[in-house]
Amino acid sequence: MSKLIFWQDTHILKDMFEALMGAAKTGFEIAIFLTGVLCLWMGIMKIGEKAGAINKLAWLVKPLFSKIFPDVPKDHPAVGSIMMNFSANMLGLDNAATPLGLKAMNDLQELNPEKDKASNAQIMFLVLNTSGLTIIPVSVFALLGTVNYEESVSVVFLPILVSTFFASLAGLIIVGIRQRINLLNKIVVAYIGSLALLISLLLYYVIQNPSKAEVVSEVGGNALIFGIITAFIVMGIRKKVNVYDAFIEGAKGGFDVAIKIIPYLIGILAAIAMLRSSGALDAFLDGLKEAVIWCGITVTEWVDALPVGIMKPLSGGGARGALVEIMDNYDKAPYQEMLNAGKKIPMSMQTKIGSTMQGSTETTLYVLAVYFGSVGIRNTRYAAAAGLLCDLIGIITAIIVAYIFFG
Repeated sequence: MSKLIFWQDTHILKDMFEALMGAAKTGFEIAIFLTGVLCLWMGIMKIGEKAGAINKLAWLVKPLFSKIFPDVPKDHPAVGSIMMNFSANMLGLDNAATPLGLKAMNDLQELNPEKDKASNAQIMFLVLNTSGLTIIPVSVFALLGTVNYEESVSVVFLPILVSTFFASLAGLIIVGIRQRINLLNKIVVAYIGSLALLISLLLYYVIQNPSKAEVVSEVGGNALIFGIITAFIVMGIRKKVNVYDAFIEGAKGGFDVAIKIIPYLIGILAAIAMLRSSGALDAFLDGLKEAVIWCGITVTEWVDALPVGIMKPLSGGGARGALVEIMDNYDKAPYQEMLNAGKKIPMSMQTKIGSTMQGSTETTLYVLAVYFGSVGIRNTRYAAAAGLLCDLIGIITAIIVAYIFFG
């Protein structure tokens, strides 16, 4: 609103109105795209459920989930849905994670005694979902791959992995304390310790084989997802499940969920569009940079990258747009002639920090609006506060880790 207050831009109201209308259009377009994805993945999940694959997957995490989700029965379908959603998030597959998360939220709603109020299990699921442990940040790599950098796009792999692990661990601790869950239980410690060991081994492998990091990230994640789909279908055929009918049954449920999402999706995107078009975000960043310099801090690249961290809890698309803008301003613009000549350019510190932020946090408010909106929950209790606190921890960790790695 700073532009309007000081009359520096007489077109600000027009810009804000156009942004508002554009957000409504974008929200509907996303909902249409999401409808197809939801139908696809919920159809596949239904095949896996009838084939018994979801139950087998859930069996692997029953001991841990029984401790951090004490209100969810061990054999409930929600366990498998939650595990599938977490797996898709770890692989950085946003489009796959959303429908799987909606399926999990619907399963948890069946156990919720107060249908308009978030249960403890739903809050734990949402916070762990939004803290978003990412092992293979496919979307970030794809975005960086659009520019001819001197560095491999996998240069941000390790910072993202470390940052997102701390954010996820913080989410578990925050909600665990609030819900009085004993996180020092030997089962919880064993699972978390094993995950930490797995991440450490993965880090060691990438450090020892830096040339293979990109292959692991680009091929491994998608190969695993296709492997899961194939396994579900094969198990369904072996169990003599009518695969086509099961898929259609699940897909119909996906369409119903998509229709419920549209009002919540448009509402959150409209709020984001008003924030960006009003100039409030630019005014905030300019003031923050001045304050940082006044405090004697000369390292300010993180301030330039901060729009990614600010937008990520609101919108994944908005955060990607912010990262693209950073790449344009600090990478492409200064080296446009080199790019035109087909030469490689260096990746700026702003882009490295922004990419680490992009991969280390999730779209908390978007996920909260869509996931809870899909089941009609209005009282979200402390879910938003816990999720945003995890985002803050993830952003701070991303900045620190990026400077440690890139100096």
